[in-house]
Amino acid sequence: MSKHFNLADLFEMVADTVPARDALVCGEDRATFSQLERRANQLAHYLAAQGVGVGDHVGLYLYNCNEYLEAMLACFKLRAVPINVNYRYVQEELLYIFDNADMVACVHHAEFVPAIAEVRDAAPKLVTFIAVADESGMDLSAIGSIDYEEAITGQVTKRDFVERSDDDLFILYTGGTTGMPKGVMWPHKNVFFAAMGGGGFFHPDGPTKVPEDISQRIGDFPIIGMALAPLMHGACWWYACIQLLAGNTVVLNPNHSMDGEQVWDIIEKEKVNSFSIVGDAMAIPLLDALETNPERWDLSSVFQIGSGGAVFSDSKQAAFKKYFPNCFITNAFGSSESGNMGMDSGEKKADGGLGNVARSEFMDVILDREGEAHRHCGPGELGIFARSGYIPVGYYNDPEKTARTFVDVEGKTWLLTGDEAQLEDDGSISIFGRGSNCINSGGEKIFPEEVEQALKNHPDIFDALVVATDDERWGSKVTAVVAVRENGTLTLKQVADEARKHIAGYKVPRELHIVAEVPRAPSGKPAYPKALEIANSGQFRVD
Repeated sequence: MSKHFNLADLFEMVADTVPARDALVCGEDRATFSQLERRANQLAHYLAAQGVGVGDHVGLYLYNCNEYLEAMLACFKLRAVPINVNYRYVQEELLYIFDNADMVACVHHAEFVPAIAEVRDAAPKLVTFIAVADESGMDLSAIGSIDYEEAITGQVTKRDFVERSDDDLFILYTGGTTGMPKGVMWPHKNVFFAAMGGGGFFHPDGPTKVPEDISQRIGDFPIIGMALAPLMHGACWWYACIQLLAGNTVVLNPNHSMDGEQVWDIIEKEKVNSFSIVGDAMAIPLLDALETNPERWDLSSVFQIGSGGAVFSDSKQAAFKKYFPNCFITNAFGSSESGNMGMDSGEKKADGGLGNVARSEFMDVILDREGEAHRHCGPGELGIFARSGYIPVGYYNDPEKTARTFVDVEGKTWLLTGDEAQLEDDGSISIFGRGSNCINSGGEKIFPEEVEQALKNHPDIFDALVVATDDERWGSKVTAVVAVRENGTLTLKQVADEARKHIAGYKVPRELHIVAEVPRAPSGKPAYPKALEIANSGQFRVD
């Protein structure tokens, strides 16, 4: 059978090349490429025996664990479609995704049996449940689930699957900042090149030309890479796939929350070379642990730190440089819909901008103005950061959002990311932030991310989000929702004074709310609707 730019085909070629090399580490669980390959085959055969076939949707309702990636690979091998389920969802959100995603099977931690029992009626096609063991002691019979190890025991390990395709789908449900999640439909080839660099991140020849090239991209010595976000988010599983398809070792965080000391313990123990975070929400506890535990860890193995998916402020990048002066630090832009949209070099930043990336035939700024046809922006014009070429094919079960997001410009389809951007005179692109969260105060446009970066320079501010609240005079005003460090105290004046050192006066917060924890998704992405709810309640307002 022919090989394709299909993630299962690519992984199998890598596994055949370095079978004895460590592929996955999660806590005490370890697996070589050969072991991961065999177990994924066994699970695929079990799923097939339950009637799961080409195009069927399989939910992954799991914490970080080796079984997560085994299950994902098993789906790819069958040409089935894995569906990520956020383990933080409450009943209403679970009802939505179980109804929207059309799942026929679900691999879940045993802990989630009661939650599944409450919503399973919303998914009448969902009849197969496979439970990864944990310490919850849940009765699997309540939903007719079978233990994961029992399911794969006795299943054959050979590959006898049908030929796959570049266009087989992976559906990634967004962990967005507004509204219910949407299922982004990614063809394998498109996500491989858009989000994973086409296998070229670790090789001087760049992206692969044919699928068989993937074996030639494997280095003589594996890089040990750690993805700190939950695998249920695109940023983490993309990073994991990048590492696996390069023949590298993936280290997962087995803990259910982000604890800086625990992470550094793992990095030291596994001699991690590279790790990936999601912006300041993960950077802050890591840096705090380093500050409060000087010289506790030997972290000399680390040579690269990367961030993507959320704001990685200049102040936090500088703090990492203090501890890792020779480390390569990257700040990537992208989303569930776009994959990797480039990395900020740090050499240029527009006023109020989050970073600057290169423009290309596949990366541009598109004017998205009501009543006008979409077009490419000229130098100095503000529009929407956009991508063409290797992009998704739309949103699952949502033709209206698909039509709004995927637009035609001069005969080519462009994906509008939602991030406002500006084309610079030198042809580069400055990125400002999510346009839907932009604050209009007296006609002035203010990007929350810019204000948040300014606030985080204050030594007593642990985390911050900025939202727009009503103002009688200006229409909207900048309102900060912050969490302070232990023993820290803040007044609105202190916050405003710090902000004025970094941003213009009209961008300075006019209202302050101090909370125990700033609302964020498990990935670290900001939960702006919840922050606005907090601000409007007035319960935590500080004058």
